[in-house]
Amino acid sequence: MRRSVLPVLTVLAVLLAVWYAACLPMNIREVLTEAERAGATIDPPAAIDRRDMSRLALALRNPAHAGLSWSQDRARLPAPHQVAAEFWQTTVVEEGYSRRGIVQTGSLSNRSLVYHAWVTLSATAIGFVIGAALGIALAIGIVHNRAMDLSVLPWAVISQTIPIVALAPMVVVVLNAVGVQGLLPKAIISAYLTFFPVTVGMVKGLRTPDAMQLDQMRTWSASVPQVLWKLRLPAAMPYLFASLKIGVAASLVGTIVGELPVQRGGLGARMLAGSYYGQTTQIWAALFMAALLAALLIWAIVAIERRTLRRMGVAAL
Repeated sequence: MRRSVLPVLTVLAVLLAVWYAACLPMNIREVLTEAERAGATIDPPAAIDRRDMSRLALALRNPAHAGLSWSQDRARLPAPHQVAAEFWQTTVVEEGYSRRGIVQTGSLSNRSLVYHAWVTLSATAIGFVIGAALGIALAIGIVHNRAMDLSVLPWAVISQTIPIVALAPMVVVVLNAVGVQGLLPKAIISAYLTFFPVTVGMVKGLRTPDAMQLDQMRTWSASVPQVLWKLRLPAAMPYLFASLKIGVAASLVGTIVGELPVQRGGLGARMLAGSYYGQTTQIWAALFMAALLAALLIWAIVAIERRTLRRMGVAAL
């Protein structure tokens, strides 16, 4: 237990130390401006001289004011304890003690990160299922049909060169114009980023059986569906789950990007609102919630993978 926890705690401590240190130069200009307005002496005293200096030099020449970089209300880079306080306030406090929270009303507060995380998770789950099913179907077709192998796979690769930031608003606007709203537009964007890694991984996995194994199946007069079900699919399972782990993370990113033009709830809308009003702690808290969602989704896939491969007698990759 100690061997596994100590390295994690060490890395975490280093990251926190670097984060706190980065807050000093990132926030020092705003800190010095506020201190000057309060009557404090700043080095150099002329604002035009400070404008031409780097943030690091300003922090080194004004160490007495540097500590305020960790307590600004609207910091360029909020300190870790500020992000943790915002996360606690918008989850536990908002849902447990607010008059809009689930404890008081029986439904999630639209001001809490829990509510926005649920909106993002719902669209991600739908998009992931659609994208994974499409990727598996395309992989089966590519492996069994040479025409699809020569045509569909290159187009699938080309499709991933389109920037999702440019594609997402187009998809949302077009679907809204035809009356399709809610989770579906975001789910489609999520599925778009999911199907490619699943397709590539499944194609690799379905082609894993060698010629000797395929000849053995022909010797037993196995049909194409029997070869697929009894040989190719079991061999592809480790590759499938490896692709699903990548796909679910990409699916979450696609959902968050798809929420930016909609602005009707979700972690993406939460981040965008924070950028509009200069609430960087709100942005960072939403980022951490997104990271927790990604970890939860990947953990769920890993749990299913271990159970499935154990029952099949296949070793995980």
